[in-house]
Amino acid sequence: MSISLVKGQKIDLTKGRAGLTKVTVGLGWDPVQSRGFFGVKKQANIDCDASVLMLNEHSKLTNDHHVVAFYNKQSPCQSVIHSGDNLTGDGDGDDEQIFIDLAKVPANVSKIRAVVNIYDCVNRKQDFGMIQSAYIRVMDGTTGSELVRFNLSEGYAGKTALICGEIYRHDGEWKFAAIGEGTHAVHVNQLAAEHR
Repeated sequence: MSISLVKGQKIDLTKGRAGLTKVTVGLGWDPVQSRGFFGVKKQANIDCDASVLMLNEHSKLTNDHHVVAFYNKQSPCQSVIHSGDNLTGDGDGDDEQIFIDLAKVPANVSKIRAVVNIYDCVNRKQDFGMIQSAYIRVMDGTTGSELVRFNLSEGYAGKTALICGEIYRHDGEWKFAAIGEGTHAVHVNQLAAEHR
């Protein structure tokens, strides 16, 4: 049974689920629709990119290769793998997914932070005010059942990146925190630099 969170809430993922070692983080969004002369038409395609920052207990990157994104689809330890780039956000369901094997995550990684930024946002003059129905969810990686969902419903107009949520270690268990923080970072590398 899935649990819906609001910004700032946390939930235990592995407590009571001893066999849960693989999870899938799904991120989804749709372009805002606008009305034209001949009915409803969509805005220009907005290419959002989901990425993961693998951080230590002090929220610092543990390794330069611990930014898993469309250009680096897996961590060196292969504990985090990116599904690939969705260029438009069209269609139902998750637009991009991150596959995590919790048993393979290195001991020095305490947080796996999911972020989304808009590709080429400056040249395209795009921001998250042009996005609707954004969410992050965590699923059991074996069964596919949804464990938790966080709908990113806050107004993010003017923001070009979102820190959606993170899976983190606490007292030997893995938990999920709903963050929902907008920033002005124009590329995932800028977000990564803030964690060095």
